[in-house]
Amino acid sequence: MVFPDLLGTDRGRDVLVEHLPTVTERGLSFCRAVYNATATGKTTETGGVLDAGLPDIIVIPDLSTMLPIPWEPGVAWCIGDAVSPADERPVDEAPRQVLRRVLEIFDTNGLTPVVGPELEYYLCVKDEDRPNGWRPYCDEPGNVYATGRRGDGDGHLLRTLRTLSSAGLQTTGGNHEYCGGQFEINLIHSPALDAADRAFRFKTSVKELARREGRLATFMAKPFNDGGGSGFHLHLSCHEPDGRNAFQAPGTPHGLSDEARWAIGGILSHASALAALLNPTVNSYKRFGPDSLAPWLIDWGLDNRSAMLRVPAERGETTRLELRLGDASANPYLGIAGLLAAVHLGLRDKIDPPRPSAGYGYDPAKAPTLPATLPDALAFLEEDTELVEVLGKDFVRSYVDFKWEEVARFQRFVTDWEFTEYAYHI
Repeated sequence: MVFPDLLGTDRGRDVLVEHLPTVTERGLSFCRAVYNATATGKTTETGGVLDAGLPDIIVIPDLSTMLPIPWEPGVAWCIGDAVSPADERPVDEAPRQVLRRVLEIFDTNGLTPVVGPELEYYLCVKDEDRPNGWRPYCDEPGNVYATGRRGDGDGHLLRTLRTLSSAGLQTTGGNHEYCGGQFEINLIHSPALDAADRAFRFKTSVKELARREGRLATFMAKPFNDGGGSGFHLHLSCHEPDGRNAFQAPGTPHGLSDEARWAIGGILSHASALAALLNPTVNSYKRFGPDSLAPWLIDWGLDNRSAMLRVPAERGETTRLELRLGDASANPYLGIAGLLAAVHLGLRDKIDPPRPSAGYGYDPAKAPTLPATLPDALAFLEEDTELVEVLGKDFVRSYVDFKWEEVARFQRFVTDWEFTEYAYHI
């Protein structure tokens, strides 16, 4: 049984099947400090958990999410939900609960959000000559959108696609990306919570499959100085109760309904705050910049991949928005929750967007720029009271405190760059 922490990392416990009935009834106890643990396993002082004596949470298996694990014969896994042992109320910091809260509020619009996640990652192999001990797998240049063994010497992509499909994650396809050792795999569109569950499991699975081969799969935003960043793009449509796509409007400008325009307006209005959820690490902001193929401006465009928010060319029942802001390090639950919270506010307030951007979208004279650092993004999130209200004040306080502590640790750390730049000459 697994559940996501604030980083989107899987936490959990192996349970022998004969004990499943008891676990299903009573849940499993974990220390609440799991939501205050860094990626390297250190417990921070944020969230008041230490002052409270490191109390428990109870995680209840959601058996509707149970699936077999093809690479572990005889093993199934499911996702759990965290509750307080005192009153069985959902835990505010639990990412799955944050998304559920947003969905309950979104439901007041009378629409069902459908999400299609796209995630990029680097596959790495050990290299003792590299300072960090790893280099990109098959890192020959020029294999953009290549198939077969060109850029993928031992068939990693097809093998992974087939394995993930057999695991029930509903992968649709994948390709070699712009950089050596970088791949993208797409997941089928589905209701938002299911899409987040599958994106969470997808990241866990890709990393686990790489470990079995002695390799490293990383969803870090920009792991190499000489390589591009990895994105987490979210395709969004909204459906009426009768199943009709609410974003389509044949015969109108751009073929987009009022709901689609208001959704775009909401995303643009809250984009700076969304960056704190969709670009959640210090490293995230090294992915941005002119000519990076990652967004830099708060803008939208019609089939324009240089825009932060792209409206793909398809219309009718496939009308959708593609938010290109996120990077692969984002927690899928929190990224999707943030997107839907911004769309809800756009629908609620009928926010009209500006004219769509045209041309290559890296001219700051055309639109405001996105936050350039994690501290800037966190400050925007704290100040966006409307978005905070939808996401939940207690969650945002816990998340922001946790991330400010991460910023402080980074600012105290002496990097290799600093030593190389200064030590000999100063």
